Amino acid sequence: MGQGHSDEHLAHNVSTEQLSHELALRFAKKCFTPLEITHFKDVFRSLADDQDGIHYWKEETLCRFLVIPDALGPGPLIYQMATYLGAFPFPSLAPSILTIEALLKVVVIMTERYGTVLKRGRADRNKLLFRSLAVFDRRMSSVYEKPSQEIIDAVRGEKSEKVDTSDAVLEEARSQAAGEGPKSALGFAIDKPANDEEEEEDDDELALAALESLDAIEVFKYDQRADTKIHHAQIPVDNFRRLIMLLLVIAPLDSQESLSRHAERLTSARLERLKQVADSILWSFTPEKNAGIFYQSFNKIIPASLPYMFDGLNPLFEHFLFSKNIDLSKRKRSSTSPAVTSPTVPQVPDTPLEPILPREGDILNLDILCQLSFFIKGNNLFRRLRPLYLGADAGFSLGSIEQKIFNWRAPSILLVSGTRLSSTPGGTRERSFADILPPKRFPDGASGNNSNGRVVFGAYIDVPWKHTYKEAMGGSEMLLFQLSPLHEVFRASTLSRDYLTFTKTGVGFGCPPPRAKPVSGLSSHTVLGPVSLMLDSALEFGVFTHDSTGGGSFHPSQTRNSDWQDRFEIESLEVWGCGGDEEAERQRAAWAFEEREAEARRNIKMGKDHEADRALLEMAGLVGNHNASGGSMA
Repeated sequence: MGQGHSDEHLAHNVSTEQLSHELALRFAKKCFTPLEITHFKDVFRSLADDQDGIHYWKEETLCRFLVIPDALGPGPLIYQMATYLGAFPFPSLAPSILTIEALLKVVVIMTERYGTVLKRGRADRNKLLFRSLAVFDRRMSSVYEKPSQEIIDAVRGEKSEKVDTSDAVLEEARSQAAGEGPKSALGFAIDKPANDEEEEEDDDELALAALESLDAIEVFKYDQRADTKIHHAQIPVDNFRRLIMLLLVIAPLDSQESLSRHAERLTSARLERLKQVADSILWSFTPEKNAGIFYQSFNKIIPASLPYMFDGLNPLFEHFLFSKNIDLSKRKRSSTSPAVTSPTVPQVPDTPLEPILPREGDILNLDILCQLSFFIKGNNLFRRLRPLYLGADAGFSLGSIEQKIFNWRAPSILLVSGTRLSSTPGGTRERSFADILPPKRFPDGASGNNSNGRVVFGAYIDVPWKHTYKEAMGGSEMLLFQLSPLHEVFRASTLSRDYLTFTKTGVGFGCPPPRAKPVSGLSSHTVLGPVSLMLDSALEFGVFTHDSTGGGSFHPSQTRNSDWQDRFEIESLEVWGCGGDEEAERQRAAWAFEEREAEARRNIKMGKDHEADRALLEMAGLVGNHNASGGSMA
């Protein structure tokens, strides 16, 4: 009894530093393979600085290894994020020194290898990322202060109290994952064999389970009281802009692809375009009202309009798991024929198999493509888009659209850009367009940093295009979105299924199909949905409507509670197909089949008796005097 009470008392007095150390061991054991741990250790050791026996990474080391472009300037911000995440799950330990344990936790979180450690997965990760970016200083400083010498001294003092060194932790985790068994006892109850079944049951809350099994959950709860401060923290606008620009650059990055390849494209013109796209995204957080980004808006906008914005961090931090100093092919051959030496296998491919974007359009370029990847999965976009219809090349007509995009049996993306019309129609064409619309009840939408009135809208279509007569087409995966001057995504609703109409009167998203015949007593104006985009039959003008009350085919804005309507003159219109060679070949085959059928109908073979053939056609009323009256059959 006395011994049990003593153990319980000891567990309750375990420090947060020791628990953080134990969690790092758990991450190493459960989130990586033995080979990945070997690569990670080699990467860390080869670049680590040593001060009084403590091995750690400096800001310069981290930025140089990740090849963070100096032109974007996000290096201090990435380091700030790393020093916060390295203290997980205890915010009070931040900023942490980037020791091997801390950096291991950073890689686990950034690459989402934690599995179900965080209770709500991606939502918890977003919360962690916000806290790692936020500051509490009223001055909203955008310069991060590095850890002081006092923190280094504290870590040095803690190191002598730990049972294992950092390298020993990873070595033990590697050996346990390989089935070699533990090399030393850590002295924690969590490693006793009796708890193995319990670990499997509670694996969906690994961090909390580890602390609970140590009878240390009260320590965790006490430290988490700092979490209430999250609603008082803000991300400085300038910091967030720099981060968005970096995330745009790394969006198409592969796990073994160096960022330097993308950094080479950062010309002054590219930087200006990146800033414009970043500002469109930034203004969706309404920075004109606040000096920074609050968690409330961050937590609303990221899941709704930018769910994949941070996905580029995954392959970036995967680089820690690929050491250039380890040549597996050489090791394999030496075990079979020691006399044969093999060349080093390159870790990074020299050139990508295909360009990220086959060609640029008037609207879609690499930066807009990366913006799309923030809410459409990148594996459906990068090296997967094909230009189906470009208005500048094919001409602005519904017939050209039909000719180019029909028979494409995969999803597609429509983009349209233009300039806002004045409140008073200025010409005959504008007045004709205004006459077919209901009277304008809403003001123009927000302008953000854009003073020239340019707007960009678009839609993700999840079904093949076709003519619509009585019923609209589309499915629940369809998206309606605005890219400029503000970024926002409007997702499909089930209240109405008028997702897409393609008729002789134009193209509509969220608009009901036009009536075949005018109904007495009803307005002859085009019916616009509460949240809708309509392009007229001549593809000269368009109108985007947002009624905050909703009730249509697309949900209203989750961040802007106002009503607005943008009427604009179309300048560019593009449709891009999401697919590869297989989808393109299917479209070509479908067009070829229809062409053969049409040719066959045009070349129907007649008999040799031409007089009889003509008489037959005259009886059918196809040739001859059509106005002659028919004779009696009696």
